[in-house]
Amino acid sequence: MSKTYVLDTNVLIQSPKALECFEENNVILPIVVIEELDSLKNAEGDKGSNARSIIRKLEELRQQGDLLAGVSLNNGGKFRVEINHKDVELPKELPEGKADNRILQICKGLSSNSEENVILVTKDILLRIKARILGIQAEDFANEQVPVQQSQYSGRTEVFVSEELFKDFKKKGLAVSDVYISNEKGMQRDVSLEMNEFVIIHADQSNKKTMLGRYDGQRIVPLQYKKCRPYGVSPRNAGQYFLQEALLEDPDKVPLVIVKGMAGTAKTFYSLAVGLEKIMNDTKAEYRKILVTRPNVQFDNDIGFLPGNEQEKISPLIRPIIDNLEQLLDSDEDERYKDEKALSGKIEEVFERGIIVAEAMNFIRGRSFVKTYLIIDEAQNMTPKQVTGIITRAGKGTKVILLGDPNQIDTAFLDERTNGLSYASERMKGSRLCYQITLTASECERSDLAMEAVLRL
Repeated sequence: MSKTYVLDTNVLIQSPKALECFEENNVILPIVVIEELDSLKNAEGDKGSNARSIIRKLEELRQQGDLLAGVSLNNGGKFRVEINHKDVELPKELPEGKADNRILQICKGLSSNSEENVILVTKDILLRIKARILGIQAEDFANEQVPVQQSQYSGRTEVFVSEELFKDFKKKGLAVSDVYISNEKGMQRDVSLEMNEFVIIHADQSNKKTMLGRYDGQRIVPLQYKKCRPYGVSPRNAGQYFLQEALLEDPDKVPLVIVKGMAGTAKTFYSLAVGLEKIMNDTKAEYRKILVTRPNVQFDNDIGFLPGNEQEKISPLIRPIIDNLEQLLDSDEDERYKDEKALSGKIEEVFERGIIVAEAMNFIRGRSFVKTYLIIDEAQNMTPKQVTGIITRAGKGTKVILLGDPNQIDTAFLDERTNGLSYASERMKGSRLCYQITLTASECERSDLAMEAVLRL
């Protein structure tokens, strides 16, 4: 039996291609959604761009036939606009005139007048709750969803190997068939590794003996940059060794690095350290500049109305970058803050010389980047479409670094399964052009208090 999907506006705004994601089923757009698209078509940023995109799609469908009667979609489904069911009664607590309640009227009317399975698709959690209260089936838009965080790709795994092979690892590497993992009952199981997955290797006769490696698609090989100290920074744990390996690798070989982890795991700090090392100390001149951007929905939409030039407008957003630069540009913890003016001067010089450039997400949309060390901080606040747009703009010699914590999402209608960071991580899993690493809570290096808070709060 075919299904009837009723789409909310927010589904189309996040994914303009959503109309054709429901296979050979019926897709219905309430007329109130078209009104909301009309009000959004001149909005700044992705919201307006996506609204205009779906409006163009609707015009294309209009030219094919009667939208009220229904027109065929390319995937075999059928699309129509719904204007009826105005007289369907809702509880008095759900007032007329509200777009969400008009959508609920249509869903309830369709459910009572049709033998088909009617499903409301919306990113709005509260609308899904109201729908269920009224006996209407409701679900999130799942086409861009990835597994729950516990099941998402972490870019790392732990294995065991015999003592004899462990000793020869640095010279010969290891075959995947040489290593194994143990389940809770102590039984050995074979290992399946993704391309470029990082590996913590334990000698099976002594768990205290460990080495670090990476699966190159054929064998587990030792880390290439383990002894490096970018801009004087030393890795403090396995996660940071893996992160250093990913960031230092040639951008033509590995142009994309995806890093997930909670605050305090040095994601931004280490990324900046490697960028400064590459530009200021490396004679290869791999990169022209470090470009830093951080998505922020309200800020990105309102930036044009803020006073000052671009750098003055975005200065509140790059404060975390400056905090990290204070530690990198003056490594002496005892003397660092005794002369605040001198420290500020060092930071200003880095920006004035163009070594680091900070830009709002709105200002980098549509551009191409060549020989750029591009850091996207707080990438969990991006949509899948935004992440795709950034990655596909990477030109020759550019390394794109996505940093973020899927547990700290500030953008409406995104969650740990639908945010751009997690989406990119799952879709790029196994790519030879991408290194990934998830830093664990135990690798928090911010302070003793921060670590204590992780354990207790």
